[in-house]
Amino acid sequence: MRVRRATADDAAAIATIYAPYVEASVVSFETEAPDAAEIAHRMAALGDLYPWLAACDEDGAMLGYAYACAFRPRPAYRFSVETTVYVAERAHGCGIGSALYGALLPILEAQGFVQAIGAITIPNDASIALHEKFGFVRAGIYEKVGYKLGEWRSVGLWQRPLAPMMPSPEEPRQVSAVWAG
Repeated sequence: MRVRRATADDAAAIATIYAPYVEASVVSFETEAPDAAEIAHRMAALGDLYPWLAACDEDGAMLGYAYACAFRPRPAYRFSVETTVYVAERAHGCGIGSALYGALLPILEAQGFVQAIGAITIPNDASIALHEKFGFVRAGIYEKVGYKLGEWRSVGLWQRPLAPMMPSPEEPRQVSAVWAG
């Protein structure tokens, strides 16, 4: 398996991995799975400030993906990111999520982000374990904030420091300024 930077050419594979999470689970609060064009649009909209990674097998087939995005839109939040990992159903339990977070978090650190936030529909023991393995700690719960598949769902927030908080922080750098993979 190899982790590499994802590109717009990966949008169809990403859409395929993501669709079951939208259509048949409560992991995502989306209710209609985005197609490849929408995924490519989302990737482009995040620009070069927020990384997208792909984990691929030896034949190049995508096994999972991860990305970061703005935690909140207001300027004071610009030093924090929300992180996301999705693994293809056929690759659950194979260490793909760990490989992706093992690559994503150091990139975010090198970019100068100071906090990473993972939002997890709960219960989700596997996602909680993955986040805690990488130093995320429970920061709070939004109780029953989403309605999906016939039930109200809660979302837990897990938080991890990425870098020291400086009195006058430098702006986060673009991915291309730190990418080594």
